[in-house]
Amino acid sequence: MYYQQPSYRNTQTSGSKRNMIRVTGEGIVSVKPDKAEITLGASTEDKQLEVAQKNNAMIISNIKKGLNQLDIQDEQIKTVNYSIFPQYDYVEGKQIFRGYKVEHLLQISINDIENAGLVVDTAVKNGANVVSRIRFSVGDSIQYEQQALSIAVINAYQKADTIARTLGVQLNKVPILVAEIGRQRGEPIPFQMTALVKSEAATPIQPGTLEMRSQVSAEFEFHS
Repeated sequence: MYYQQPSYRNTQTSGSKRNMIRVTGEGIVSVKPDKAEITLGASTEDKQLEVAQKNNAMIISNIKKGLNQLDIQDEQIKTVNYSIFPQYDYVEGKQIFRGYKVEHLLQISINDIENAGLVVDTAVKNGANVVSRIRFSVGDSIQYEQQALSIAVINAYQKADTIARTLGVQLNKVPILVAEIGRQRGEPIPFQMTALVKSEAATPIQPGTLEMRSQVSAEFEFHS
């Protein structure tokens, strides 16, 4: 992210002097997520491709049935990846065919994020052996982005006002220019499969908070 230090300057326009203060303002809004997207699935191997596919399809079917019992509808479940890879072993420098690996990943979207751990546990109990990631987000992010932008504008004015008072000059409260120069949302939260497989207890998932950030550049005119 680009940061710029507050500054002030004198410029000449049409023979008249314009005194300018240029600042950047930043706004941050912390938000509790209300949506979660969980990506998980099954990975199977066999020398026969048909067998690997059949075993994989059976696991995926069991996962979906388990999720349906949690009142997760089929519309909330979608395939995001299906891949087939030949597998090889290397013995004494020779490549030996081992079989086929089939991977099928599902994305489960839920609004009750408190059940994220239960969703993962249920999938694992029904055969899931791959958990790719858990992504928390906010359904109505626009209002929070606008709040962050508003805070950034106020922050820019406060900086300009501080500079003006320090210099002993009068600040024009209406800026000459305001431009948004940066915006940042919370990042997806990764989840480690190793801890999941080894744990017998319910998987604890802590969504934490997401930060909406906005940054603006503003120019204010001042006079003595």
